[in-house]
Amino acid sequence: MLKHGDIWRAIDRLAGSKGLSASGLAKTAGLDPTTFNKSKRTTGEGKLRWPSTESIAKVLEATGTTFGEFVSLIGETQAKGVVQRVPMIGFAQAGDEGFFDDAGFPVGGGWDELLFPSLGDPHAYALEVSGDSMEPVYRDGDTIIVSPSASVRRGDRVVVRTRGGEVMTKQLARETATRIELRSVNTAHPDRVLSRTDVSWMARIIWSSQ
Repeated sequence: MLKHGDIWRAIDRLAGSKGLSASGLAKTAGLDPTTFNKSKRTTGEGKLRWPSTESIAKVLEATGTTFGEFVSLIGETQAKGVVQRVPMIGFAQAGDEGFFDDAGFPVGGGWDELLFPSLGDPHAYALEVSGDSMEPVYRDGDTIIVSPSASVRRGDRVVVRTRGGEVMTKQLARETATRIELRSVNTAHPDRVLSRTDVSWMARIIWSSQ
């Protein structure tokens, strides 16, 4: 699975290959010079902070680097970046019949795709956030990547689909044999308690473009 340090390592290597510091790379791409500083890679509470896909895209454009070349910079040994095609599904589509099987794996085709470093889950897919119901964690237009195969634990952010076709992004608060308790990421929206029999599937969010 793609790790936090892998992406930052690739950014540092890209900067070095262009004779730049991390801050110099950010400035070249028209970003705030502190965007890639080591102090920005974790929050004040020690939580991991990932670079946004937008900032990576700007860096690649500014340096004339292809995504494949960027991927090759990922990993302990710098070579061997493997690209995975990740289907991009809209939230509205995610609630329709026919887009997922009973295990929550995407089925069918005809959707857009993202090229992404290998995630260790061939069934991983991306969802484009729409609306403000997930602010401030996820904003309209953000992309989240979901792994149906990843284990889910209390505190994880998850995407849940009910048997009625409702799709929501929440934080798993508690899970029992009969029900799933979900905490809203936007405090303006209510928490939810769902019977297990009402849940079609639940999958963990493993990456977001925030």
